[in-house]
Amino acid sequence: MGDLTLTTFDWVPEMPRGFVRDLRVRWALEEAALPYHVASVPFGDRGAAHLAHQPFGQVPWLTDGDISIFESGAILLHLGERSAALMPTDPRGRTEAIKWVFAALNSVEMASLPWALFKFTGSHDGSPAVKFVDDFLKLRLKHVEPVLADREWLAGPFSVADILMSDVLRLVDRFDGLAAHPACRAYVARTTARSAFAKARADQMAHFAAADGAR
Repeated sequence: MGDLTLTTFDWVPEMPRGFVRDLRVRWALEEAALPYHVASVPFGDRGAAHLAHQPFGQVPWLTDGDISIFESGAILLHLGERSAALMPTDPRGRTEAIKWVFAALNSVEMASLPWALFKFTGSHDGSPAVKFVDDFLKLRLKHVEPVLADREWLAGPFSVADILMSDVLRLVDRFDGLAAHPACRAYVARTTARSAFAKARADQMAHFAAADGAR
């Protein structure tokens, strides 16, 4: 294992700040107390060097020595291999964490992200597309709610599964989409009360704000 470098954009508009996905990686690194550096790529010029690490022109990616990893879920699973603070060490707990990592990304975020994009763009016109997305998210939350009502964390101890699931739900909560799901809302409150989250969010906000004067 080598030095860890997290790469994100040098700047983003104000609306997505606090929700750019490098926050998930910052959060995991803070939870595990792993030292890391932050590097930047231009927001407006996603060239060949960027695409060599992230073929979709997105962020974040993490380099661990000569290993380069993109996609926040893959990065967090990689970091889980480095720290018991991020992944249970027993086979049952590890399996539980991994399956909830994929559930957060594939079952919940696939519903929450299009819903949030409608909210970001102000699409509240009651069209069939908006209603479909809204109903789809409500169905997913209906299934997550009893799970979170029955446990503090998804895989026993706090893990990368909780970082991902709570970050997915946090975006929904931003637009008051958890009002009818108190267990989901309480879960987001528990996760975001952690000092590692507060540090990660503050660092992300400061990183993007530092570039405002140069634009």
